[in-house]
This record gives sequence, C-alpha cells and structure tokens, in this order.
Amino acid sequence: MIARINIGSSLYGALAYNQEKVDENLGKVLASNLVCEPMDGRFSVLACATDFARWMPSPEHLPTKKPVIHISLNPHPDDKLTDNQLADIGREYMDRLGYGGQPYLIFKHEDIGRDHIHIVSLRVDCEGKLIKNSFEHKRSKEITELLEKKYGLNLAEGQNHMEQGQFKPVDLTQGNLKKQISSVIKPLVNTYKFQTLGEYRALLSLYNIGLEEVKGEVHGKPYRGLVYSTLSKDGDKVGAPLKSSLFGKYAGFDELEKRMAKSGELIKQQGIREQTRNTIAGAVNKSYNEAELRESLKSLNIDVVMRRNDQDRIYGVTFIDHNNQCVFNGSRLGKEFSANVINERFTQQQETENKQQETAQPTNLTRVEKSSTNEINETIGGLFDLLAPEPALNPDDYNSFRKKRRKKKRRYGRQS
Repeated sequence: MIARINIGSSLYGALAYNQEKVDENLGKVLASNLVCEPMDGRFSVLACATDFARWMPSPEHLPTKKPVIHISLNPHPDDKLTDNQLADIGREYMDRLGYGGQPYLIFKHEDIGRDHIHIVSLRVDCEGKLIKNSFEHKRSKEITELLEKKYGLNLAEGQNHMEQGQFKPVDLTQGNLKKQISSVIKPLVNTYKFQTLGEYRALLSLYNIGLEEVKGEVHGKPYRGLVYSTLSKDGDKVGAPLKSSLFGKYAGFDELEKRMAKSGELIKQQGIREQTRNTIAGAVNKSYNEAELRESLKSLNIDVVMRRNDQDRIYGVTFIDHNNQCVFNGSRLGKEFSANVINERFTQQQETENKQQETAQPTNLTRVEKSSTNEINETIGGLFDLLAPEPALNPDDYNSFRKKRRKKKRRYGRQS
C-alpha cells in the first residue's frame, strides 16, 4: 500500500475534489471523525467545510499557511477490500500518524480501475497548535508496512510499476473521450510533479493525450487556456479537442501553474532531482543507441519521450520517473542530458558502427586474369553486339540480363 501526503491552504478545494467523485458516482463517503454526516446521506462541500471550520482558529492565529492535509492510501490492485476494511485502515492510519483526534472524512474512489481512499483533515488542532509532523513521510511508510502485515495486503515493493499500468491510454474507438481523458489527467495532476507545460505534455503523451496552449483576449483582458486532445499511436491529433474547463479547474492553466510551482518546491526539498539524475546517468552511460537507452530506462521504471524534427534530429528529451513520480526535461537534469548532447551522442555512435561494418566487409576487387581463347572470342562478340541496334529493355529485363551476364562470368572464371 502506498500513501501520498499533500498539504495545502484550501479546505474547500480538497473537499470539492472529493465531492466531484461522489457526484459522478465514482466515489462515496466511507467514514467521518468529528464531522457531522448529512442526515439524507448527500455529501455537501459547504456543510462539511462549515463543520470543519469549527475546529479552526482564526486566520491570524494559524501557525501555518497550509492547515489542510489530503492523504490518499492506495492498496495493491490485487487487494480486494470491503468498504468496512478500507474505513478501518483509514482510521488506524490516521491514529498512528497522530491525526486520530482531528476532524476528518474518509472517501472511497473508484475512478482509476482500483479502489483506494482519500482522507481530508486539518493539520492544526482546536488549540491552534500544529500537529507534530516531524519525519511524517518516514513514519507514514512504517505505518503502511505495518497495515500491510496486519491486513494481509500485498507489499508496496514494486507497486509503482503496477500503479502506472492502471492509467489506460486513451482509445478513440472506445468513445466517451471526456471520461477517458479525465480518468487519466486527474490522478496524474495530483500525483506527479512537473515544472513546465512541456513536461506535463510529455507525461500526457504516454497515455495518448495531447495538450495545446491557447492565448487570446476576452472582453479586452488577456486569456490563457488549455485544450486537450486524443493522439494516435503516431502522435497525431485525432478526434475533437476538449477545453480544460470541461474537466474542472484542476486541468486549467491557473491551477496547473500553481501545481508546477509547488512541484518545484517539493523536488528541491526531497532531493528528487539528484536521485533521478544519478539513475538516468547510469543508463545513458551504458547505452550505445536509443533502443538500448529506452530498454535500460524501462527496466528502472523510467520512460523517455524524444521529440524530432523533419530531419529526424532530436530537439527535445523528457524523462518520466515513475518511482519518484517526477517529470524532468533533459536539460533540467544537466547539460549532458540535453537534447543536443543526446542527439550528437547517438549520431556519432551510429556513424562509428557504420564505419566498423564497412571495414569488416570484404572489398570487391576486380580479378585480372589472362584471357583464354574463348574469353577473347566472347569479348570480340561483345564489341559487335555494342555496334548492333539493341531492342529496348524494361528494368526487369535489364536486371535479368545483368544476372545472366554475372553468372556467365563466374562460370568462365571457375573453368580457367
């Protein structure tokens, strides 16, 4: 089981994200703690946010700018758990992490082909003190390992590979493109870290999704928007493009810009760039061509997206590390991973291989031998043939003629 911990400033945003799942029948409320559940069973963001607010000190007394914690617990796809078991796992996780006395809601999501839970809570207690969060990620991992053993779950080791496989590439023939694209971009935006639209675009391309930026003016004010589209296996746009507003704020430019800034902070804090850089460096150094590099990186759970121009020159390289769930443009990792360097490296290696193959092949030499009487007669006959008119030959006849001539020369050669 893998836990993802996100902190933020918007309680309403975290609750709205989960309500959207509930409204689309892709989620439900499993349990609550110190939060009133609606009598009619209908979840309401406004009502829950108001209830949570009772536990929050006034803004001027908050000890942090990010008082909201949003956690996702992801069992292995092969783990089949009941709603009660998922709720119990959520409660025990919160107790052990130090949030047992906090108000929280546990949601079940069913939007990406496997059941998992989301928990929304507060990082500040009713006295206005920040919940102890030292070594939180380390403690979280220890807790999930303990819960795996207690509930007989599959181990998280290697689950990143499985998780990535749960995002199915968009297929135009299956229809309902909005739902298909939404089921991919929602979890990607919430779990992967990227710092530019180019990196986000490369990530989406793995799942046959394209992204374009649209600029313009609305009522005299500058406008920047995003349009999502379906890609063919060759990377060409197919089907009708869809505006980001169809998927919600999280898919729009403004929210993605915030997400990209936050990603940069997390990558720096967690030292992810250095980890990914060292892993990729080992694969690049032992790869002699693009195919070997892709295969080597794939074994490390890393994808590489290369963009080429009409002359087949590589002008963009992006690495997608599924272990750390991070996307890096090559030059962001270092000059030696930039598109120019990668292109030159593979081009030079290919030229070297071609030269080695040419050197290894025997050179065709013309044998000069003493002509026999028959060969002299053959030559004289050939001269008369050159002076005589010759019927036109089509390419097939010419090739056949050439083959016959070559066979005759080899036969005479063997007899001499």
